Amino acid sequence: MCYNSSMILSVTFSKPVKNIEQILGRDYTKIKIRRSVSSSLMNRNNYAAELYTKTQVFHKNFTREELDAFITQHAGTTFKNTVERTETEEITLLANKKGKTSRIVKKLSAPESVKLTGGQKSKNYLLREGEPVPFLVLLGIMNDQGKVLASRHDKFRQINRFLELLDDIIPSVTKNTDGPLNIVDFGSGKSYLTFAVQYFMENVRKIPCNVFGLDLKKDVIEYCSSVAEKLNLKNISFAVGDISSFGENKKPDIIITLHACDTATDYALDYAVKHNAGAILSVPCCQHEINSQLNKNSLPKESAFRPLLKYGIIKERLSALITDTVRAELLEAAGYSVQVLEFIDEANTPKNLMLRAVKNPSASAKPYESRLLKELGVSQTLQNL
Repeated sequence: MCYNSSMILSVTFSKPVKNIEQILGRDYTKIKIRRSVSSSLMNRNNYAAELYTKTQVFHKNFTREELDAFITQHAGTTFKNTVERTETEEITLLANKKGKTSRIVKKLSAPESVKLTGGQKSKNYLLREGEPVPFLVLLGIMNDQGKVLASRHDKFRQINRFLELLDDIIPSVTKNTDGPLNIVDFGSGKSYLTFAVQYFMENVRKIPCNVFGLDLKKDVIEYCSSVAEKLNLKNISFAVGDISSFGENKKPDIIITLHACDTATDYALDYAVKHNAGAILSVPCCQHEINSQLNKNSLPKESAFRPLLKYGIIKERLSALITDTVRAELLEAAGYSVQVLEFIDEANTPKNLMLRAVKNPSASAKPYESRLLKELGVSQTLQNL
């Protein structure tokens, strides 16, 4: 792949060779590298990489020089498919089984290229700034000309990041589904993501869908219903309800649960598993359950965990990690392929871990008992449901 002086915005590596673990140290399935939004001339580590295995995502920073070297070494060799995007071009490098490579260059039109915003180049989002999106305008994120309001850029980035993570798993869901996709958002709140998913599926990916949002707050649900009515959306609906007691069978293809507090996440995951959802995107919040049970004095003196329970903030973070680890393993036991991803920069929200699970139709459920919970002497709701 040839390079010029244009700024590289992103590079995606896919279709790895079989012995990739020997080359890169892990069995990566895909690598995505993007120019950091916060990068500057003073920050040499200005490219952020997400390195995906089947079950995990690892993160790494690259300088421009390191990125160029990585592309030169691995594009068309370690990975058979590489797509590089610059400010003006999309360059695809394809390698066949015999090692012969072909290079395809596509010129980007003005809307697809980056735009200058306050002296910085903005990211090429799935929902683009400068193109008015009705729900974003009505919810006060964009103005009528499609410009994102300065105070709403974090929310705009969050929405686009979520859609990126959703977009990756859509092919896995649609290949096992006939008809419109049924998407359920538990704890939908003000429904920024609910409306984003409906718009993205219908208007960007052209995939018919029915979207349903559930939340405890009546005033919030009334507001969201009024927004849907103003937008004349016939395939999105909302209801007041508690996730833990929700009994309707929505036949979900995709379950979304963003910041459902504490054990509400467990009830949402349990609903997804019991209703055979094709995919789950969950960003947990406020994992109090295990934190309230952990007590260093109840552990044996020789336990290696005792020092971790000595300091409140470490105990709190440990509890959250234990909770999400158990949730991920329970989903795997239920026949899902699970990844734990960084949802959004920690600077924007500390609640930044996402459990993304895709149902494996050929996998059968297996019994699971957490040794970790047993050694700590605690219980966890999802395991008990």
